[in-house]
Amino acid sequence: MSDDKDLKLGDVIKKVVSIGVGAAFMTEDAVKSVLKDIPLPKEIVNGLLQNAKNAKADFAEGVKEELGKYLSKVDPKTLLDEMLENYDVEVNAKFSFKKKSSSSVSTKDDGQ
Repeated sequence: MSDDKDLKLGDVIKKVVSIGVGAAFMTEDAVKSVLKDIPLPKEIVNGLLQNAKNAKADFAEGVKEELGKYLSKVDPKTLLDEMLENYDVEVNAKFSFKKKSSSSVSTKDDGQ
């Protein structure tokens, strides 16, 4: 019986760790729905939710910083010159003409 209880506790710990890591990429509601099936104290659940929020914020800030560093080194003129030299430009456009309503159509007056 003790082995069975240890096995269940091990499964719970594995789930909590995997949720803690994966929570950074989950919404708060998704984390709550996953955790509702696991018998955990409210403090641990709140801690996991807070860690998820912090991990998301840290991840977003890191991406923002890295993109900023990269884009600060990019010369738009050089990039555009390279793209125009190495790629063909293809434009697909759709134009449609819609008849104006009669109240917005004015009569033409050619000044005579």
